[in-house]
Amino acid sequence: MSRSTRSLRAEAGGFVVRALTAIVAATVLAAEAMANHLQVDAPALPASVAALVTGLSPQGGGELTFLGLSVYDGWFWSRTHAWTPDRAYALDLHYHRNLDGAGIAERSVGEIEGIGRGTAAERQRWGEAMRRIFPDVRKGDRITGVNLPPDRVRFFLNGTPIGEIADPQFGPAFFGIWLDPNTSRPAYRRKLLGQSP
Repeated sequence: MSRSTRSLRAEAGGFVVRALTAIVAATVLAAEAMANHLQVDAPALPASVAALVTGLSPQGGGELTFLGLSVYDGWFWSRTHAWTPDRAYALDLHYHRNLDGAGIAERSVGEIEGIGRGTAAERQRWGEAMRRIFPDVRKGDRITGVNLPPDRVRFFLNGTPIGEIADPQFGPAFFGIWLDPNTSRPAYRRKLLGQSP
């Protein structure tokens, strides 16, 4: 065997070893990222919500602030890491301040319009329904919204049902406030989905 043939074989062997090392390293990093993604420190869902939709786990979450003021902590509960609008999932918000229910509904309608969801008539109808459902919240209150395919969203205040909206377009529009790629808060969306900033 010539020196050049031995040299080529050695180079090829070295390439294979480097390639296998890179694959193993990438696999380990991916496994670590997956493990980190699953370790979300979220309060357990209310029993009434957990019984309604089984198999959900927290995908991500954290604090939402507005002009430097803490508004709430929120967590996205799902069976997968991604937001799939037509699947079952929950958004659990723990409020740090008092807020007017009608104001929450009005702000929600504006955010839904901002992400380009619904017609003007649909947004008006959804706004009226949310004003009937959303209470004034006090510091320490918890509102949980649950998407129930194919066409319902049910709301809970501190674990007690407070109403639902039956409209197949409402769930993607409402939860899109936080989870749609066009949200006004992309950094918070990444937190909820457990993605790196």
